[in-house]
Amino acid sequence: MYLEKITGPADFRHFSVEKLNALSAEVRERILSVISETGGHLASSLGAVELTVALHTVYNTPEDKIVWDVGHQCYAHKILTGRNEQFPTIRQYGGLSGFPRTEESPFDVFDVGHASTSISVALGLVQARELNQGKFDVIAVIGDGSMTGGLAFEGLNNAGVLKKNLTVILNDNKMSISPNVGAMSSYLTKVLSDPRYNKLKSDIWEVTGRFKHFGEKLRVADGHNLEEMIRTFKNIRANISGPVLIHVITKKGKGYRPAESNSPKFHGVGSFEKKTGETLTSSPLPSYSTLFGRTLVALAERDPKIVGITAAMPTGTGLDIFAQKFPDRYFDVGIAEGHAVTFAGGLARGGLKPVVALYSTFLQRALDNIIHDVALQKLNVLFCLDRGGLTPDDGPTHHGAFDISFLRAIPGAILMSPRDENELQHMMFTGLRQNGPVFIRYPRGLTQGVLLDREFRELPLGGFEVIAKGKESVILALGEMVERAMRVRDEILKRGHDVGVVNMRFVKPLDYGALAGFLQPYTCLFSLEAGTIIGGLSSAIQEMLFHENIIPRAMVPFGFPDHFIPHGNKEELYDDLGLSVGKISDKIHKTLMVSE
Repeated sequence: MYLEKITGPADFRHFSVEKLNALSAEVRERILSVISETGGHLASSLGAVELTVALHTVYNTPEDKIVWDVGHQCYAHKILTGRNEQFPTIRQYGGLSGFPRTEESPFDVFDVGHASTSISVALGLVQARELNQGKFDVIAVIGDGSMTGGLAFEGLNNAGVLKKNLTVILNDNKMSISPNVGAMSSYLTKVLSDPRYNKLKSDIWEVTGRFKHFGEKLRVADGHNLEEMIRTFKNIRANISGPVLIHVITKKGKGYRPAESNSPKFHGVGSFEKKTGETLTSSPLPSYSTLFGRTLVALAERDPKIVGITAAMPTGTGLDIFAQKFPDRYFDVGIAEGHAVTFAGGLARGGLKPVVALYSTFLQRALDNIIHDVALQKLNVLFCLDRGGLTPDDGPTHHGAFDISFLRAIPGAILMSPRDENELQHMMFTGLRQNGPVFIRYPRGLTQGVLLDREFRELPLGGFEVIAKGKESVILALGEMVERAMRVRDEILKRGHDVGVVNMRFVKPLDYGALAGFLQPYTCLFSLEAGTIIGGLSSAIQEMLFHENIIPRAMVPFGFPDHFIPHGNKEELYDDLGLSVGKISDKIHKTLMVSE
């Protein structure tokens, strides 16, 4: 056993190749054993074990800097850099992050979580090194899926112009989360014989080809052959200057047959039976993603102009259900959210009805495209935003905390959030019948099991639903927080206060007249949302109150505070944020007691 004695890379840099292979096997088993119990990003980390061992063996980390792209593959890196004992806490409240985090370790060079950033970050570190007269190496590790993102090409182009010493490792496993799409994916298999891509030929490929001792072998390496990779990395350090691109071939899920045969399932997985790969938790209820996919199919069967678009997340968003039914009307553009939005604008201008399915956090990357290429022209594009609110285990890079705030500012935008799956299907139907951009945000996780109406119906814009009227105060809740508001009401009733609950449905537009008329009798108002309160639902309500000259005794917002939220169990995070049923109830009770 070698792993239990490893406190950092210095402990294994002197190992023979045989010992390093044995260490790699132990690391792979450690990842598999822990993630089978905790869940996590398994397949990508299993595929990068030998690559990680080779990098830390050759390079003098943390003085030399390794920049990981996205970070799904960083588990071996964490285990080998002094965090093996903590590894069972990964993605748990107060434990290790599932992505590189600078606050965790000096070996984590940059906080990551979104794709295609590593080359730009690494180039920035290189230029800082030059200006500060430093003498360390910088290595960017980018997956083939991340190479479909435009930011990666921008970084490569700039690297070729600056001609600084930078090593880019393309970790090619033929698959990101779902099978890769686009010209770049097919190009990777041909690039050695026909290296024509922009700056790659003149500034990167030709540089790597100068090292005659290895010739063509320098350009492609077996990502599971430690001897080959170590030899390649050592010779690059010693003999090559300028930007270097190494094409490393790996297998996602390497060493675990279920993950090798079904890597999308094991990209991000819950706890599972290690021997069989079968998940340990299941539910008869569909997820919101699945319900979205089924609803879109039902709508598309009625309307041949409906098309679906995603950015490398067909399975995660549920759009794979639509793709199976309507392959000619389905478009996966790769990790290119900005292009997805502008492409949708073109489809809408061409007379189609595009539905863009993205995670809330990834839509942030396409804000400019939304404003200029959809909203400005009043094009009807329906954006269905999965993972609105907390995406608990993945932490701050993945929480959908800001969508309400930044989308509210867009003229003509319509923004909705359903309380349950039945309302989601009606919102989708409503969204496809509007002029201009429409956004529907819903949470990660299972639906509530309510009965679905057989027929779709259009919801009145800005309309809200009074669930419980109450006498002295009311909670204005949005989306998944409506159910929480009802539980809070039950608690407050026990304390002698009759608090109403309203399902807001819309954040924009709000029916000022109807809402003002309803709220006028209440002395205390409370808003409840799964998003930042800065610019969110609470801000929208307070703007309405000011406009209508309504001044309640108290207006108390409940939502995400003005800081980034860590990873952890959802209820633990809610409690930490003051959004547990108990803490909301306590604050409402105190407010009502003071207001009497």
